[in-house]
Amino acid sequence: MAAAKVFVITGASKGIGAAIVQCLLAQSHKLVLAARSEHLLEAVRTSHPGQIEYLAGDMTSPDMPRRLTDLAVKSFGRVDGIVINHGLLDPQTIDGSAIEGWKHLYNVNVFSCLAVAKAGIPELRKTKGCIVWLSSGAATKPYMAWAAYGSSKAAINSISTHLAVEEPDITSITVAPGRVDTDMQAVIRSSGKDTMNRAQYDTFVEAFGQGKLLKPEQPGHVIAKFVAGPQRDLSGQCLNWNSRELAAYQE
Repeated sequence: MAAAKVFVITGASKGIGAAIVQCLLAQSHKLVLAARSEHLLEAVRTSHPGQIEYLAGDMTSPDMPRRLTDLAVKSFGRVDGIVINHGLLDPQTIDGSAIEGWKHLYNVNVFSCLAVAKAGIPELRKTKGCIVWLSSGAATKPYMAWAAYGSSKAAINSISTHLAVEEPDITSITVAPGRVDTDMQAVIRSSGKDTMNRAQYDTFVEAFGQGKLLKPEQPGHVIAKFVAGPQRDLSGQCLNWNSRELAAYQE
């Protein structure tokens, strides 16, 4: 068996993040987790002694990124990879939105993600490690009332590609996970009716009703396998979870 590696995972308590965590734990890796749901993180640590450390809190807190990296190094000696999975969707039209709302969403979806990456760069240089950023199809396809969210994910795509150029020893990619049965999809169904284009909204409702949403494990396991064994010539790319470039990581 390959030697255990050390990974930092944000948004780790539910959905895709939790699926990534379980896949990496099954491979005996060491993890430092971040999320707001402390009881869920504690349950994972209790069930996997020696493999888990965590910080529960708001990812926009200025000290959170550095604390995560420091905890990984203090607890497990290194950082081999980071999965930046946390994010916020708040469907509002441009005309109907407030600039303060945009600033908050960007703090969550862009600036706190960038801060996590920046905090990890010095350690990832040492291990020739990997960052996987969770993106979205909305980064390139417009949806009514998703301008803030979609543009934030477009920013993440751009930041990742620039990081790949600036840090040739670090593999940096974004992965769009598709439509996954998570809390975010529930937000779309509950709040999108009054803001989204009706035809687009109906496709989300129908996908859920017909059982066509992906399970978190489908993209989650691809992401987990990639961060644990990155294909370095893909650095700088923005990929869908089921793209042919990631075929080697798909089940």
